[in-house]
Amino acid sequence: MTTIGFIGLGNMGGHMAANLVKAGHAVKGFDLVADYLARFEAAGGTAVKSSSEAASDVDVVVTMLPAGQHVRAVYTGDDGILASAKKGTLLIDSSTIDVATARDVAASADAAGMVMIDAPVSGGVGGAEAGTLTFMVGGSDAAFEQAKPVLENMGKNIFHAGGSGNGQAAKVCNNMLLGISMIGTCEAFALAEKLGLDHQKLFDISSTASGQCWSLTTYCPVPGPLPASPANNDYKPGFSVDMMLKDLKLAQDAAQASNAATPLGAQAAALYALFEASGHGDTDFSGIIKLLRGEA
Repeated sequence: MTTIGFIGLGNMGGHMAANLVKAGHAVKGFDLVADYLARFEAAGGTAVKSSSEAASDVDVVVTMLPAGQHVRAVYTGDDGILASAKKGTLLIDSSTIDVATARDVAASADAAGMVMIDAPVSGGVGGAEAGTLTFMVGGSDAAFEQAKPVLENMGKNIFHAGGSGNGQAAKVCNNMLLGISMIGTCEAFALAEKLGLDHQKLFDISSTASGQCWSLTTYCPVPGPLPASPANNDYKPGFSVDMMLKDLKLAQDAAQASNAATPLGAQAAALYALFEASGHGDTDFSGIIKLLRGEA
């Protein structure tokens, strides 16, 4: 049994922490939201009153936080994780943040005598609950091997992407591709509607032809072909427009910092920003078909 501190018990982190409890670990959890703490306790975890308490006297600390500034503050603040955890503690940050912050915090952790990986996830709330997340890990070979048994309690696919920050790099590249492909898939269905082509017919053809992609065959953005897709539940997320836009903005920041050309990524970010501004931030990201139809 490993003693684990978990900081950030929201829609993703709460399920991840609960799966660590189910795996037999002793888990101390902290979040600023009282309801999340209560849910964590109901799942068998131990709620504590601060992030420093969660990080004290544990073997591993896992964080799932909203953005880079939160990660930096929670780790490097005066009462942060690096000031509270014992030397040798394994630190796993599963937040989706900018690459530069991930690398800066990892360097600070190394200087403090701790081992750190960045391990953002793919798979959404459903994957977090089912324990089938994909982890994209940045860090040393030794850190990856040390963290892998813990990650396997929360996910199904664990990939080592390279050194510190490369997990975040993999995440923003993957989600930029996802945002672009979803818009393309929605455009195809919107055009099919104008041409009088049935949704199911287009799905049956394209899912076995050269237009096949995850956005079509796993997350179809129109009702009917895939009963489990958010399109059949009034586009309730799922993976929200707010979250997709966050990742697309991170990808654009990374592209500008590295002088990479991502014109389609930039257009995807602009379209999702427009959709969010029309009041659809909490809509599933596949709902952007509404914007293309002129409904938003």
